[in-house]
Amino acid sequence: MKKSPLPRPTWRALLTAGAVLSCGPTPESVLPEGAPDIEGQTQQADLSWTLGAQYDASQANITFNVYSARATRIEVYLYKTPQGAQEVLSYVLTKNTSTNVWTKTASVTTLKNAGITGAVYYGYRAWGPNWTYDSTWKKGSATGFKSDVDSAGNRFNPNKLLMDPYALEISHDPTNPVTTNGTLYASGPNYRNIDSGAQATKSIVLPPIARAYGTKPTRALKDDIIYEVHVRGLTMGDTSIASAYRGTYKGAGMKAASLAALGVTAVEFLPVQETDNDDNDVNATSTQDDNYWGYMTLNYFAPDRRYSSDKSAGGPTREFQEMVKAFHDQGIKVFIDVVYNHTGEGGSWSATDKTTYNVLSYRGLDNPTYYSLTSDMQSSWDNTGVGGNFNTRNAVAQNLIVDSLNYWKDELGVDGFRFDLASVLGNTCEHGCFNYDKMTSGTALNRIWNSLSPRAVGGGTGVDLIAEPWAIGGNSYQVGNFPSGWAEWNGTYRDTFRKDQNEMGMSTVTPGQLAARFAGSSDLYGDDGRRPSHSINFMVAHDGFTLKDLYSCNNKSNNQAWPYGPSDGGEDHNTSWDQGGAGADQRRAARNGMAFVMVSAGVPMFNGGDEFLRTQYCNNNVYNLDSSANWLNYGLSTDQTNFKTFTQRLIAFRKAHPALRPANFYSASDTNGNVMEQLRWFRPDGAVADSGYMGDGNNHSLAFRIDGTEFGDSAAAIYVAYNGWSGAVDFKLPWAFNGKQWYRVTDTCNWAEGASQVSSPGSEPAVGGEGATYGVCARGLVVLIAK
Repeated sequence: MKKSPLPRPTWRALLTAGAVLSCGPTPESVLPEGAPDIEGQTQQADLSWTLGAQYDASQANITFNVYSARATRIEVYLYKTPQGAQEVLSYVLTKNTSTNVWTKTASVTTLKNAGITGAVYYGYRAWGPNWTYDSTWKKGSATGFKSDVDSAGNRFNPNKLLMDPYALEISHDPTNPVTTNGTLYASGPNYRNIDSGAQATKSIVLPPIARAYGTKPTRALKDDIIYEVHVRGLTMGDTSIASAYRGTYKGAGMKAASLAALGVTAVEFLPVQETDNDDNDVNATSTQDDNYWGYMTLNYFAPDRRYSSDKSAGGPTREFQEMVKAFHDQGIKVFIDVVYNHTGEGGSWSATDKTTYNVLSYRGLDNPTYYSLTSDMQSSWDNTGVGGNFNTRNAVAQNLIVDSLNYWKDELGVDGFRFDLASVLGNTCEHGCFNYDKMTSGTALNRIWNSLSPRAVGGGTGVDLIAEPWAIGGNSYQVGNFPSGWAEWNGTYRDTFRKDQNEMGMSTVTPGQLAARFAGSSDLYGDDGRRPSHSINFMVAHDGFTLKDLYSCNNKSNNQAWPYGPSDGGEDHNTSWDQGGAGADQRRAARNGMAFVMVSAGVPMFNGGDEFLRTQYCNNNVYNLDSSANWLNYGLSTDQTNFKTFTQRLIAFRKAHPALRPANFYSASDTNGNVMEQLRWFRPDGAVADSGYMGDGNNHSLAFRIDGTEFGDSAAAIYVAYNGWSGAVDFKLPWAFNGKQWYRVTDTCNWAEGASQVSSPGSEPAVGGEGATYGVCARGLVVLIAK
């Protein structure tokens, strides 16, 4: 039976969330202040969808389009300023009964005459069966109210100004230093009559944008080194970057050259779509209500304004593109972590109260279309632990997912996506149930694959699609069971190596299980035609301990004072061990962890700062910790500098040796159809490891040799010996091929620690030929090449 993953943290319910929107070209008369002249630039192609707010070809009119099958009336309110003032104009939209799209076209001249001469800010108010329209209704009144939720699941409330799901930017977060009262946006008996209009997040109408993000890399995923990092945390602690750019897209782009020098080929940013994170600035020494990671998406099109040094309308979009170009200019792909399983509107405020929910965007426009509900239609269905599931089975909700992904890919230049809690995207039912089934053609997973032009296994144009293959409850743990073509975070890889390193005597790990992970996890991905590159191999990620803390902390310590905490939640069982408290042994264990992913078939991924042993001080759930203790700190000690050099050289070694990056599971046939042996497993005594040895959990040492000649590798062979025992073990070296000797690339043991722990190419010391003995220290790993 498959083991459950290390669960995602149980997040505090965020009592407010916002959605933000905007879109469309803007005539010169209403261009945002400071926006560049776009004349002569390559313009975007017409968007393939009409929802949102878009200008006509003459830029003389703006058309507002929004979907709702259940609304009985929708009005659009337009504002001169984003916050603190009432609307200056409002219009009633007309419904197309065939498409359920509500539409209104407004003249730019009319807007200008009303005083809207800069950015156009707007939002919607909607009525429906549970709150019927009455001409005597006034903002803040209960006129027309019937219920907060009706038997069909409708939650219309005209007192709540709604963000456009298709907005390209939004003005500000629902809660922020100016507006700290999140109850403005709630329904329910205590809050339903509070009007949110003046303070609510506004959608912004943008001019068309140029595709100014450089040339996209076409590298095959199998050849990538993925660096997962928070866009703010990457540079907030970097004093080499001007203070105005720290924590921003522009600052992140300034790190492109140094990450390329490290060897990174793909940077994977934690969520950059708009999330409610302005609360982080309310109290700079508290984690109360902070949302650092950003897994509470308000709008799926808008780049998060907080991460832009240019916060004017259009600024975040332009600056995000500039960042992407900076990485593309270094040959680095840009992946983003996307959260389509739930939204920032969150779930019920109380398990016993079915009336009080946030009404910010989707919920107030068409709750049953955008959210999965319980069978009585009164509550959210929750497989995420942080709010109601997005209704990924619904075709309209799927349209929004696919359209936003295409926008990030085509207009903003993104090269790939990592899907948070992606099992929710495989749900086969809308309300009253959850069932994951990869074979059902109508799931969001299969719709995404068929709509996004995925990159071929051998490389080329397209996008890389990576799933976090689990959620919470039901049949949501699906490592190895995503549709053919999808890459996955391989939680089994992580768990196997962690247990072997840190739980000897408590957990049983056989050499065969280690072998399966080293060789690309064919047991998980080979049964449906997938390849080693569909396994994203990692020891740690943003969620949990850092690489250093995995080997330095026996238990989480999340209740520390600022800036190290406090953080609630976090998994109690981390498969971690402090190695007896010896710093040298902790660093050795970390070197092993980094070496595992660099010598395994599949795609290595590590977390930002792991290359220099970043610590979170044993806090394993830093989702709310927007502090100096959580940002990357570039003032490195000698030990940290040595580890960074170790990582950099191991990456270079992997990139130099195609034998470590096989297209298939170390199997190939010659021209006569004979299977050629590309990899062989060995016992420490030099004998081939048979099934008896591989299946015995009492054995804790394993070696393998890859035939480099089969891959056109510069090394005739690569040999890796891993000793998981608590004592040293002698390994008898196998045949190094005709006329060849074995040379040491690296030994992770303490005696070799230093700047040259990984030998520079051409300087590897000889260690002997076939039959020579190499002693590997307790819990050590050695890499040799034959030449």
